[in-house]
Amino acid sequence: MSYLLETLTKKEEIDNLIRNTIDKVLVLRIGRASDIVCMQLDEILAKSVRDVSKFASIGLVDADAPEIQLYIKYFDISLIPATIFFFNAHHMKMDSGTPDHTKWIGAFHSKQDFIDVVEVIFRGAMKGKLIVTCPLPQDRVPKFELLYKNY
Repeated sequence: MSYLLETLTKKEEIDNLIRNTIDKVLVLRIGRASDIVCMQLDEILAKSVRDVSKFASIGLVDADAPEIQLYIKYFDISLIPATIFFFNAHHMKMDSGTPDHTKWIGAFHSKQDFIDVVEVIFRGAMKGKLIVTCPLPQDRVPKFELLYKNY
């Protein structure tokens, strides 16, 4: 399903999309088209495009592209797929009960879960918030043990 969504492989493409997406939530999925969990997430994203088109845009980022490694290091992406949200060029965070509020790791359980998350981020962003509370019950939030390195 990733062929239905725009795939970004260059830093300039991502920068332009982040800067030029105004008054909409920008959803960036960072992953690999060949990964099974990414395929599941891509299917959910592709099915949701029309439903969220008034308040969100979706882009796919190829994690193996050499120019993208800067973003992977910056957002500390060690597990894929990782979904990052922006609004008017500001990174939006979501408290989902996990230690990492900067990104969503893994796939969503359903199309409606994804739509609910994007809608909450949009409503919070319109009120000027940079962090929102996840609307999903804890049993539908993927749990991962994250290891943080001291550099």
